[in-house]
Amino acid sequence: MSTALHDDVSNGVLRRMKEGGFDFASFHPIEFYALFPDEERARLATRKFRGESFHALVTERDDGVWHLQVSKVMFATYHGIDDFEHDLESVVAPLGGKLDGWGVTQEVRNLQP
Repeated sequence: MSTALHDDVSNGVLRRMKEGGFDFASFHPIEFYALFPDEERARLATRKFRGESFHALVTERDDGVWHLQVSKVMFATYHGIDDFEHDLESVVAPLGGKLDGWGVTQEVRNLQP
């Protein structure tokens, strides 16, 4: 994905989060995704993401591609997300993997009085 397209996608997601009332003042587990051709390389990547604010999960997709999900507890800011994506890519790319986006769960507020 080109840098300009990536910036547009992240900015668009963050804008929709703001419009939806997302709580940007709180920490959230933000999930970052990467894809690998095999389990071994996906598991090697998880070694770089251990600690109190990280959780890494490796699963196989139906198409045989290995999916890495790294959750990082952080503020949902453009620069924070961009910085972590660069860190993740520096681990993933040398192992033959590629980034596959990010996401965060937004709490739905009860609109009933």
